[in-house]
Amino acid sequence: MSDFSTIKNAFLKKVIRKIEENLSDEHFGVSELAEEVNMSRSHLLRKVKKITSLSVSQLIRQVRLQKARELLKDDSLTVSEVSFKVGFNSTSYFIKCFKDQYGFPPGELGRMEEEQEEENVSGDQNSGRLPVVPVWSLILAVVLAIAVFVFIWLQPKSTPEPLEKSIAVLPFKNDSDDSSNVYIINGLMEAILSHLQKIEDLRVVSRTSVEKYRHNPKTIREMAKELDVNYFVEGSGQKIGDQIMLTVQLVEAPRDKHIWSQRYNRRVEDIFPLQTEVAKNIAGQIAVIITPEEEKRIDKIPTEDLVAYDHYLKGLEYTREETREGLYQAIENFEKAIAQDPGFAQAYAYMAICYYYLDIFQAHKQYAGQINTYADKALLLDADLPESMLAKALFYMEDEQYELAVKFLEKVLAYRPNSGWVSNFLADIYTTYLPDTEKYLEHALRASRLNRGGQDSVTASYSYLHLSNALVQTGFLKEAGENIKKSLAYNPANLFSEYVYAYVQLAQDKDLKKTKQLLLRALEKDTTRFDIIQEVAKVCYYLRDFNEAMKYYEDFIRIKKAEDLDVYPSENAKIAYVLEKVGRVEASKKYFAAYKAYADKDHSMYQGLSLSTYYAHHGDLDLAMKHLKTFSRQKNYQFWVLLFLRDEPLLERLKDHPEFDTVMARIDETCWAQHKQTRAMLEAEGLL
Repeated sequence: MSDFSTIKNAFLKKVIRKIEENLSDEHFGVSELAEEVNMSRSHLLRKVKKITSLSVSQLIRQVRLQKARELLKDDSLTVSEVSFKVGFNSTSYFIKCFKDQYGFPPGELGRMEEEQEEENVSGDQNSGRLPVVPVWSLILAVVLAIAVFVFIWLQPKSTPEPLEKSIAVLPFKNDSDDSSNVYIINGLMEAILSHLQKIEDLRVVSRTSVEKYRHNPKTIREMAKELDVNYFVEGSGQKIGDQIMLTVQLVEAPRDKHIWSQRYNRRVEDIFPLQTEVAKNIAGQIAVIITPEEEKRIDKIPTEDLVAYDHYLKGLEYTREETREGLYQAIENFEKAIAQDPGFAQAYAYMAICYYYLDIFQAHKQYAGQINTYADKALLLDADLPESMLAKALFYMEDEQYELAVKFLEKVLAYRPNSGWVSNFLADIYTTYLPDTEKYLEHALRASRLNRGGQDSVTASYSYLHLSNALVQTGFLKEAGENIKKSLAYNPANLFSEYVYAYVQLAQDKDLKKTKQLLLRALEKDTTRFDIIQEVAKVCYYLRDFNEAMKYYEDFIRIKKAEDLDVYPSENAKIAYVLEKVGRVEASKKYFAAYKAYADKDHSMYQGLSLSTYYAHHGDLDLAMKHLKTFSRQKNYQFWVLLFLRDEPLLERLKDHPEFDTVMARIDETCWAQHKQTRAMLEAEGLL
């Protein structure tokens, strides 16, 4: 795609025009372009990739280079001047990119075009004249032509395409008998991985994706197939006294061939230059382009204090345990790091992250102040650090300011666009806190496809779980069924997937009794799972088996109280109704009051529906209908509304209202119209 003047695609023309309008702005990138064309960043990335097979950054670079080529024809402009006119703030980087694109440096453009012109003139002069050729020369020419034809025929029909620049950094091995130094070797591996992840020209598999190979090694070809990468980094090392010895190898997966290896023997005080050097050496071996901005990020050191960094690495090691005890140990080490270096932004960010996970799912939050304080400190010290942005996003999650959480999570994606974990987090927000089925589906699709096989089985299972749930919520029942089976294939122990599978089946066959059996089968595998207990109770509620529903709701309530959990507030209406049906009227009133308080504060699209069910059951049918009409004007609500609403016991009294059938028909129509629109969008982008 070297000549953009021939492009006919209207969308691509618009994108290129916006790039050209901002050509001299060196800071004009993917996020700015997405805003200019009024699209989400992820939507823009997918659409450009489908049309051009280029990333958006590559497209921007190519437009800049083509304009540069045109400007270089003006002899009055120097290479440096042209570089700045087309948005390159580094002339040396501009020269490198130009040469990579056209095969020669910008300073040779005039000579190359003169040679081409001479060839064209020479060809024109010789055309139209038939030379006098002896007969034997013609015969010889024919023989040579046949020989050349045979030679070409016997050669491979096509040269192999360059390998995609994709890489996995395998867990480094500790060569020392001293296991207490493992955290340093793991820290080296993670730092090198982090540096490589800063390079947009390189697709890098996450650490969690390769961790499964630490104690379960496979062949290079097996791992390449599972992770869908072309290169692997292998490493081993040890720390002896104040010396770090590290051996790093680069393997080309298709040939299972070691293409580079180097041993490093450095003092501990040189750990940051060592991490940087290794990352750049690896990138250089596979001809990866590192932009000046990326190089600055790679060269940037997190702290000048090696003692602080040592505490930080120990803290990171404890976070990998994913236990409360591990989080407390991590916080203790991060505190030591901060005490040693009060300007250590990453340590502050991880303090906030640890406190968030200590508070998660707790009804009475204890650490909101700590999360906010440490997140703000991290941002103050380094506002461009993705961990700082993530820490602030988690504070806003804790504080239930979900719109602001989304804002910061999207900033993290701008710096780390291949973070499937962040997309999974956004998917959670759009299904639970800011319900929006289209955005939920967008991020679920993104999370499931980002790593293209580069996820561990547990992460992959959750990605497909989110995708299946998002698909069924938007009415894609067949596709939801296919993806929930993939989720269970990756991790049969994923009970979330097992009960979503039960509901996908319900959406397809409308058999509530079968749904109950599938949920009970999942509950047998872990009788403490309060979420599945609640789902069984809910199905019994819709089956009008209120005594059975009460049995499971009692277990659900008991576990919530014992664990001090603040979850499923919308379930209080069903619990209240069941309590009323089994004769526990006073308890029922308390739960209805709690539900009303929740509905009044609910600012999601479902508030009208929540209030409608409350007022319908309490006999104020006109007010209930008013709220149901409010809900009917919403869009992007879940398919479950259609599945359960007509059979909702709480709306039983409203069914005789003269407007009930009309409003319900409008809700059905809106849902399927949105489904049709979403399908068209997904098919246009090749996602369905």
